Amino acid sequence: MAVQVKPDIKLLLVDDREDNLFAIEAILEPDGYNLYKARSGRAALRILLKEVDFTLILMDVQMPELNGFETATLIYQREVLRHIPIIFITANDYPDETMFTGYRMGGVDYIKKPINPDLLRTKVSVFVDLYRKNHLLRQQEQHLIQLNQQLTENIHQLRVTNEELERFAYAASHDLQEPLRKIMLFSERLVSRTRELDTEGKGYIDKITRAASRMQVLIKNILEFSRSAADSNVFEETDLTNLVEGLVSDLEVSIEQKNATVTVAPLPILKVIPTQIRQLFQNLLINALKFSRDDPPPFIRVFARIDGDVCEVCVQDNGIGFEQKYADKIFSLFSRLHSYDQFEGTGIGLAICKKIAEKHGGRIDAYSEPGKGATFVVGLPTLHREIPVESVS
Repeated sequence: MAVQVKPDIKLLLVDDREDNLFAIEAILEPDGYNLYKARSGRAALRILLKEVDFTLILMDVQMPELNGFETATLIYQREVLRHIPIIFITANDYPDETMFTGYRMGGVDYIKKPINPDLLRTKVSVFVDLYRKNHLLRQQEQHLIQLNQQLTENIHQLRVTNEELERFAYAASHDLQEPLRKIMLFSERLVSRTRELDTEGKGYIDKITRAASRMQVLIKNILEFSRSAADSNVFEETDLTNLVEGLVSDLEVSIEQKNATVTVAPLPILKVIPTQIRQLFQNLLINALKFSRDDPPPFIRVFARIDGDVCEVCVQDNGIGFEQKYADKIFSLFSRLHSYDQFEGTGIGLAICKKIAEKHGGRIDAYSEPGKGATFVVGLPTLHREIPVESVS
């Protein structure tokens, strides 16, 4: 937090008579103000050429050469002085029009002679208090500006770091593929040429092959995660009904193997990056098939609903589900709720979904209970709304 500096309270007293200046000084000095004195309007102007941070000016109206009103006019011609309030001091009872002249010149108040000490101290204290509050506000504003600048710099640095990490992940994953292909190739050759291996030896080679296959999937998914930021950023009007129905057709074999039913309700036309949104819903459909049960047979439905300016596309299944407390964890990179022996996977698919949704200015949430299936809700900004509104059951 910024240190709050108590402002230096400086008052400029302007009067052509020394006794009047002495009287005002005697009244205000006990309050600890820094008092500057000028015996004429011109003397006041000379002081204001060097000092501009006065809290208040107390100025006599009736002065030779430049009177108080004329001096005020010259003071306020300078932009840096227009913030200083002026209280006029006068021994005369001016008519209203003359009083208004003083206000138009920039004066904020009048004090009549002979000066009432209590009234003078009270009026000065009001403007001093206002000055202190304004000073504090300016300090806070400056602090907020500095924080905002720091935040902007941090965001920029974070973006640069993320881009560097994504490039590194992409390059590292790409370079790992070649030695991995060799491991798999020579493992296959070893199996074909060593038919006399005993059961234990064949088991070792089988483990090498399966580990290499798993690593191949992991590298492929890391590449996909890195590519989700590097791919084209071109947004196109896309019919999500056609897109998801195309995915269902592509997954036909897996759907039949699982004896699953997939229904797709009418979905909207949204402005999206088609390849990325396709990957997002492909991952969700594959997940729904993977975490299904034999009894009852898997049932997956995809539908949409409107929530304000957001279209929520829902992928709902009747699979094994999970505890709601893990709803945020599952979108973290490499996060898994089950062992690899139970369900194959790398813990990257849902992280890719989250990244794609956020790149579209949207979000992805999950709702589930163990044994009662799961619903994944992808919120995307709307373009068209000619769709039926449904609710998640």
